Amino acid sequence: MVLFNVSRVDTTPFDGQKPGTSGLRKKVKVFVQPHYLHNFVQSTFNALTVEKVRGATLVVSGDGRYFSKEAIQIITKMSAANGVRRVWIGQNGLLSTPAVSAVIRERVGADGSRATGAFILTASHNPGGPHEDFGIKYNMENGGPAPEGITNKIYEYTTTIKEYLIAEDLPDVDITTTGVTNFTGPEGPFDVEVFDSASDYIKLMKSIFDFESIRKLLSSPKFTFCYDALHGVAGAYAKSIFVDELGAQESSLLNCTPKEDFGGGHPDPNLTYAKELVARLGLGKSEPQDEPPEFGAAADGDADRNMILGKRFFVTPSDSVAIIAANAVEAIPYFSAGLKGVARSMPTSAALDVVAKHLNLKFFEVPTGWKFFGNLMDAGLCSVCGEESFGTGSDHIREKDGIWAVLAWLSILAYKNKDKLEDKLVTVEDIVRQHWATYGRHYYTRYDYENVDAGAAKELMAYLVKLQSSLSEVNQIVKGVRSDVSNVVHADEFEYKDPVDSSISSHQGIRYLFEDGSRLIFRLSGTGSEGATIRLYIEQYEKDPSKIGRLSNEALGPLVEVALKLSKMEEFTGRSAPTVIT
Repeated sequence: MVLFNVSRVDTTPFDGQKPGTSGLRKKVKVFVQPHYLHNFVQSTFNALTVEKVRGATLVVSGDGRYFSKEAIQIITKMSAANGVRRVWIGQNGLLSTPAVSAVIRERVGADGSRATGAFILTASHNPGGPHEDFGIKYNMENGGPAPEGITNKIYEYTTTIKEYLIAEDLPDVDITTTGVTNFTGPEGPFDVEVFDSASDYIKLMKSIFDFESIRKLLSSPKFTFCYDALHGVAGAYAKSIFVDELGAQESSLLNCTPKEDFGGGHPDPNLTYAKELVARLGLGKSEPQDEPPEFGAAADGDADRNMILGKRFFVTPSDSVAIIAANAVEAIPYFSAGLKGVARSMPTSAALDVVAKHLNLKFFEVPTGWKFFGNLMDAGLCSVCGEESFGTGSDHIREKDGIWAVLAWLSILAYKNKDKLEDKLVTVEDIVRQHWATYGRHYYTRYDYENVDAGAAKELMAYLVKLQSSLSEVNQIVKGVRSDVSNVVHADEFEYKDPVDSSISSHQGIRYLFEDGSRLIFRLSGTGSEGATIRLYIEQYEKDPSKIGRLSNEALGPLVEVALKLSKMEEFTGRSAPTVIT
């Protein structure tokens, strides 16, 4: 038994950035400043109730990005000093964000202990490395992100903090080997357990999906598969799930070794950054040398986002969640008793709305942020949900879950092909086109303008709000750009009243709604570490079966023109083109 003492270290408030449900994100150079991480961690402990800290069990892990190993040791020593009873760490410090949620909700320690919260070390889909991004967020006892009431308190404490507690003489814990290390401090025992990162999560996935049916699909010589972890934490699960459990070839896995800098890449699963997968699936600029696989998928750095591809075919995240919801009851055992309801974030296309109406399901449109889905799920109102930003999930946990989404698609493919493995396969493209034929097609794209000057971004948004006061002026601009675009009939800033706790969330995005069901949405994103990101969402609904096969950029071209002129995008930002188009 190793003894340790508690030190009180004098400190001063940090830069006062308010953390959202995505946590605090900055460049590594900011986090390595003296006391910076310590201040956030202590402020979090101060913001929590005593019973959630003293004697508690906390999870501390993340996506393995640069500075994670050092951060885990710091948080462990501060946990000991603040009276936490035990800390659980994924082997090598690796746990995907959805796996952390699963561990909080499902894992029981050898002594019967259960986690009441977690520090997750991730900057999600942002790059890693000494000169790139780091992040930290706190999740609660339901496995979901801390609600606004907690993040507001954390922020308030960071602006006034004068000292933090740390067990400086606590030895660093070996996080490469599973096992329990016991310590004793002034208030009694403190344990650190390093455990296998994948076992609890795999057990949960096997309780949701029919692994045998997926295994049959993957064993068919007609079906080929490719999964790209983009050197993120999904690599810690990929071989165990797809190869060991489901029988895929190891050659099916791309970039599945987690790296601190994500191999120098940008771990964002979209058509711009997942270049190798996109090329392999036949969606690159040049034709691949080999025949593309039938199915491909990618994950982001912390494995909560996903991209789904078919052979030479991209599935928009908005379509993906709608198709999962439409097929869940038949294809996924977990949902065999029916769906409680479905939900999407406001910027996500209305494809899910149409499915909900057709299947007579409860439907919710919420602001961007997984906590809103979590509230609905905790109240038993929602089973499947999704965001257009490549996040899809269900009520099995309280985070979006990239691997879950891949298994959901494989389950749907297995169900559609259960009697056809010897014949011509029903493909990803077949499933999507049949969905469009049944429900109509929501042509949809998102333009990201990253690292825009923050002041210019705010001016653009303020201009768009002011413009909403006169729809006649708006429509005059619209018709001056494209006479073939219908009139704007409603414009507002989206506001949401939570049906569970009655909280109000205002200023959640600027909407322009057109007579024919088209939409333009403008939103400032808080997921970057510096500057501002303007996201522009463009959507057109088409019910005419003869018009659902058009190229997306052709169908959306007129609305794109209108959006860029209406917002004066280039005038405000100096950008003639977006950074990313999805």
